[in-house]
Amino acid sequence: MNAADTHRTINAVWRIESARIIGALARKVRDVGVAEELAQDALLAALEQWPRDGIPDNPAGWLMAAAKHRAIDRLRKRTLHARKEGEIGRELDARHEIAAADFADAVDAALDDDVGDDLLRLVFTACHPVLSREARVALTLRLLGGLGTDEIARSFLVPEATIAQRIVRAKRTLAAARVPFEAPRAQELAARLSSVLEVIYLVFNEGYSATAGEDWMRPALCDEALRLGRILAELMADEPEVHGLVALMEIQASRANARVDADGEPVLLLDQNRARWDSLLIRRGLAALERAEKLGGALGPYALQAAIAACHARARTAAQTDWARIAALYEALAQVSPSPIVELNRAVALSMAFGPATGLELVDALRSEPQLRGYHLLPSVRGDLLARLGRQAEAGEEFKRAAEMTRNARERKLLLMRAQACARSASADRD
Repeated sequence: MNAADTHRTINAVWRIESARIIGALARKVRDVGVAEELAQDALLAALEQWPRDGIPDNPAGWLMAAAKHRAIDRLRKRTLHARKEGEIGRELDARHEIAAADFADAVDAALDDDVGDDLLRLVFTACHPVLSREARVALTLRLLGGLGTDEIARSFLVPEATIAQRIVRAKRTLAAARVPFEAPRAQELAARLSSVLEVIYLVFNEGYSATAGEDWMRPALCDEALRLGRILAELMADEPEVHGLVALMEIQASRANARVDADGEPVLLLDQNRARWDSLLIRRGLAALERAEKLGGALGPYALQAAIAACHARARTAAQTDWARIAALYEALAQVSPSPIVELNRAVALSMAFGPATGLELVDALRSEPQLRGYHLLPSVRGDLLARLGRQAEAGEEFKRAAEMTRNARERKLLLMRAQACARSASADRD
């Protein structure tokens, strides 16, 4: 195996095993930042030694053992330094000695243990509410996805230095706040789980509908969010909203091949070739939705959104879509998770079920919402409804306005094309 093949193997092993290794280390050293540094040191050792000595029979075990030895060295040095400087008392000295003495055996045992608890702790730590939303996303992709800062930066179209700073600050914030490396207790679980699910869905959405740049989609982010969601569903099998989120992502991801044409241009939902939808992902999504409902989570925000996605998935053609049911589901969603964006989506469903005038009335009521100021889909939806009502000139202006607001080049091109089509239609009507 040549050096390039070896490096690809190392990267693959790291992507699969890094979260497990960091989680096992963090449980012992009680600091996520330190745990990641130790794991990174082991990765660097692999990059140096494996091309020379060959890939070991148990690559994951090798990385864990290498990280373990570095952790032991760190604990011993910290104990010696504390003794010399007199910074801590005798009791803490003894505790460090014990930790250093039993650490090797504990981590060796962890290699054969169920790693679910450590992964779950790592998920809740990386997504802790003490961190900003941006920091949670970056740290999650770093610790649980094994992505480098350069990969994360490319995915979100921000400078690598910005991502690096977010990750460093996030680790410092966790350490300063003394965030425990543990899954939340029962009374905290709902709020903390909400933060975890939000992060995973944010990653998925950025992949599904990129907010900026030249690409309509970034499939790698969708794949990473799905992977994290599936892992979480295994670790928290009794939590209905986890299955609801997985169902939503599976069904939405099933449309990926049909959402762009051969040139990478966007294809809107009603125009998609449904034969290109991934039937396996749809089946997985419907099964996850059924699990959520059986666990009593039918009215959870993610389960409701998954039920809406399921309505589209079950319709063989766009004309067969049960828009009345979708509108009712959005109304239920507005009750449990009210937001102007939910109302905007409900307006679309109402327009499809009962005519564009019904939808336009609700959309016009939303124009004064502060949260939708600068939200390009508001004028985009309004333009669509106006076009369906035959008010082409007004529709064209709305599409232009939406094009000015979006930061995605593909979407801007689509909106401008729709504006031009409306202008031509308006001109023909005048003639």
